[in-house]
Amino acid sequence: MRVKELMDTKFLRVYPEYTAKKTIELMYRKKRYSTAVLDDEDKLIGWVMSIDLALIDDKNKKIKEIMHPTEDVITLNENDPARDAVVKIVEYKVTSIPVLNNEGKVVGMVRNCDITKTLAKLYDIPVYNLFKTFEKEIKGITWNELMEAAAVVTKHTTGEEISPKEYEKRIENTTFGQALWACGGLEKFFAGLIKIGEIAIARKIAKRR
Repeated sequence: MRVKELMDTKFLRVYPEYTAKKTIELMYRKKRYSTAVLDDEDKLIGWVMSIDLALIDDKNKKIKEIMHPTEDVITLNENDPARDAVVKIVEYKVTSIPVLNNEGKVVGMVRNCDITKTLAKLYDIPVYNLFKTFEKEIKGITWNELMEAAAVVTKHTTGEEISPKEYEKRIENTTFGQALWACGGLEKFFAGLIKIGEIAIARKIAKRR
């Protein structure tokens, strides 16, 4: 996943000649606490936060006199890995980061709420869909063979006797988030998935002998 898949393209645009008063009104209307300041070509020239504006006595003051310079602004490129957005928001303790294209134009904004929404969507993915994708990636293994291997792994790890059909029914009603909690985390979930693939392949080879 890339940053451009996370970013909000309907971001607030503020220009250097705007007054503090006008910017406060726009930020209030859009419910934004910080925003990029752009030139006529939508290139980043500064950054302004609501707290900066709250401290200004003269609300007719121009944004260019208030904004933070570009060298102090944390940015992302639209083609950066989405992970970079998470890391920067946590590391720099910011609520939003402007996203630039290769020409240096601001094309979006990544906010911490955008990341939270994306993670929430990932958690709601049915495990069944993940297994279907996994099946396509393991060449020569049928769906039934994959379910048989999953039942074997379940018995080895939990001691629970479960048929391939019962396992299939279970994953139809389980989300990725629920599976992570049940497995004890992301690493254990994917380790289990790899183990299922290994056993499916081993059983396939054994049948041919």
